Amino acid sequence: MAELKPKLTEVDPVWQRISDEAREAVAEEPLMGGLVHACVLHHASLERALSYRFAAKLSSNEMSMVILREIADEAYAASPELIEAARSDLMAIFERDPACHRLLQPILYFKGYQAVQAYRIGHWLWQQGRTDLAYFIQMRTSEIFGIDIHPAARIGKGIMIDHAHSIVIGETAVVGDNVSMLHSVTLGGTGKEEEDRHPKIGDGVLIGAGAKVLGNIKVGHCSRVAAGSVVLQEVPPCTTVAGVPAKVVGEAGCDQPAVSMDQDFADCSKIQ
Repeated sequence: MAELKPKLTEVDPVWQRISDEAREAVAEEPLMGGLVHACVLHHASLERALSYRFAAKLSSNEMSMVILREIADEAYAASPELIEAARSDLMAIFERDPACHRLLQPILYFKGYQAVQAYRIGHWLWQQGRTDLAYFIQMRTSEIFGIDIHPAARIGKGIMIDHAHSIVIGETAVVGDNVSMLHSVTLGGTGKEEEDRHPKIGDGVLIGAGAKVLGNIKVGHCSRVAAGSVVLQEVPPCTTVAGVPAKVVGEAGCDQPAVSMDQDFADCSKIQ
């Protein structure tokens, strides 16, 4: 069994950087020492730190921090892809959000990042048939972070949700990899049907603040949805849509709009 243990010389560069940033933060502001030590410096890996943060934020009189941490530890141990997605989400925020100057920030302060990691644990529970626990995680995530993501929704990795207030993602929604969305986005249904009723968002899509995408429609890869738009029809790949109801107003403007975060529609000559 000895060969299964990690070598003492192995170093996780991402976690090492986060730990170094944590030490710098404490040196700069000693009053943050208790929080930073509890959330980062007391842990040996990113997954252990995320497990602690998940439990600390979502615990209540109804569900103890000890139980929630056991759930998170079990999820990360059983499904390493959860921590892979968490790393991708972390790097997405660091690379796309100009307000993020350190990898430490999303772990400590950004509710969009923390809520998505809570959703991922809830989704893992849903896949295991533990639906009541999954619903509990959804409820607490909504109460604490103001983000409501159904645990059955399928969300890829490399996700950035900026500001993240009032995000709603429905039960049958699918979100691809490397998607960026801003606050008050809704991926919702259009009626009381119980079948597949929510949007399918392709890879690399940028969804602006306040946009509503409704119904079982596809938003093509590398497209842009303008802020405040209401999308009711399929969006072709690599295009920009805007308006109420949304219409195609031009091309996407670049190869990776979710990465560039460019919401300047000056190149869209057809916009009205």
